[in-house]
Amino acid sequence: MSDSILESVAEGVEANLRALVQAGGLKPGQLLVVGTSTSEVVGQRIGTSGTLDVAQPIFQTVQAVCREFGLHPAFQCCEHLNRALVIDEATLALYPHLEEVSVIPVPKAGGAMASYAFRHFEKAVAVETIQAHAGIDIGSTLIGMHVRRVAVPVRPPVKHIGHAYVTMAYARPKLIGGMRAVYTEEAAGRQYQGASPQSDC
Repeated sequence: MSDSILESVAEGVEANLRALVQAGGLKPGQLLVVGTSTSEVVGQRIGTSGTLDVAQPIFQTVQAVCREFGLHPAFQCCEHLNRALVIDEATLALYPHLEEVSVIPVPKAGGAMASYAFRHFEKAVAVETIQAHAGIDIGSTLIGMHVRRVAVPVRPPVKHIGHAYVTMAYARPKLIGGMRAVYTEEAAGRQYQGASPQSDC
């Protein structure tokens, strides 16, 4: 791919990630899952034409945005590695419940994106699964299994990275209760102020 196309890939990824951070109100220390089919980015069927040339600008852009906002990226492997994830060892230390697995992703078993990430993190490890606070899916790699409940879709400002369709989501806590439950501080304050000494469930 030409330098101009790779530059547009990076620009699209950055614009979408910034929109996702804003929409989800993401906070430092949270996990971001990234699923990418570099084959789909270049206009080929997923799993058939992976390329490290495309993985490079995506990885670099994800890393830059994550550093800016204090997020921890996790790059999803392909189905041949059961969609395990590549993270930095520092992330594993912050989330000790993550289960490390012994594998080194390569383009033919893991995918170009995950194998590139494994080689370019400061010290990479693979984990079996995560529950991320948000995620971006470039090329319909199906990241949903790694996003916390409840996933809230976010419309990406850049709908295609190269030829690959993009979907994004962030997770919100479950709303529990029923008709009497409140979900905002403002509503809770009104109920509290209006409560009588005899108020009870």
